[in-house]
Amino acid sequence: MRSNMPLPSSFPLKNTPLRILSRGLGTFQVDPKQYPDGSVKASVLHALKIGYRHLDAALAYGWGSVERDIGEAIRESNIPREELFVVTKLHNCFHALEDVPVGMHMSLQNLGLDYVDLYLMHFPYAYAKTGGYGTQRTPDGKDGQPPPIAFTHELIIAQPVIDVELSKAFDVTWAAMEKLVDAGKTKLIGVSNFSTPKLKRLLKTCRIHPVVNQVELNPYFPQKGLVEFCQVHEIHVTAYGPLGCTPVPYLIGRTGPGPLHDETIKSIAEKYEKTPAQIILSHMIHLGVSVIPKSNSLQRISENFDCLFELEQSDYDLIANLMGPRGEKGVRNLETKEYLGFDNFNEEVEEP
Repeated sequence: MRSNMPLPSSFPLKNTPLRILSRGLGTFQVDPKQYPDGSVKASVLHALKIGYRHLDAALAYGWGSVERDIGEAIRESNIPREELFVVTKLHNCFHALEDVPVGMHMSLQNLGLDYVDLYLMHFPYAYAKTGGYGTQRTPDGKDGQPPPIAFTHELIIAQPVIDVELSKAFDVTWAAMEKLVDAGKTKLIGVSNFSTPKLKRLLKTCRIHPVVNQVELNPYFPQKGLVEFCQVHEIHVTAYGPLGCTPVPYLIGRTGPGPLHDETIKSIAEKYEKTPAQIILSHMIHLGVSVIPKSNSLQRISENFDCLFELEQSDYDLIANLMGPRGEKGVRNLETKEYLGFDNFNEEVEEP
């Protein structure tokens, strides 16, 4: 039967009265060259106009250009700062104790803000850095301003050089992020792309509890075990790529169509006279997960915001079991093993 209760517009977070909004706007641009200048700013302005208040960014997105567009949109919107929930992320070249505040400062300057609401460690591993916080690359790669995003398969060999010892010391990086909370630079801190083993170790040493783990999550990659661990330990899960992820040429995991083209989801969408995207987002929020779909289409940004409607439980169950009862047939879309040379997402043991 269909519940009479509406889906939540926000979720509680541990040890804080602050709540994370269940719907946000993702801003990751795979290739900024595909979009005209100002497209991120236009998307954010439209999103803010129709009611979005949760904005997700990262220093790594366009090496600050996306943060700058978001900052301009926030200022032009005239929406009071306290009504917004702004998220950004620590880039991999800033994991050293002394570099964490530098990364935070750069993001705040880009955004034109005094603080962010949530600051995430973008990945648990660290890149070996060059001058100016560039990324060291393998001999066949290229040095330059991070993150030097590759757009062709031939550059998959241009792997970043991993600082293994610093990567293993993500608990030290976390301790430096805790000081950002103390300094008022961010209200909350969390992680992104963390596996269960990494979370277990972090929980043993942290002074401030990680309130969020932002991970790739969609009906074709449900990560049920990881989600359950996070929810048991009061780490809220935010799903990036909830509609299946935009392909990244050098991180290809899943091949073939994604969940937006799934026949079961399409039939459920027809039943409720909704789009497949709206059905997927409703499903994710029903699971207690916040979603940050990304789009440069103003129409789709509007459609994606209209997702706080309940489905019948039988329809949620159909979507939940598309990849098997435990999601065992799920396939990661953004696969980093070949690119990094180790499995960051190993759910049994920590790598590297």
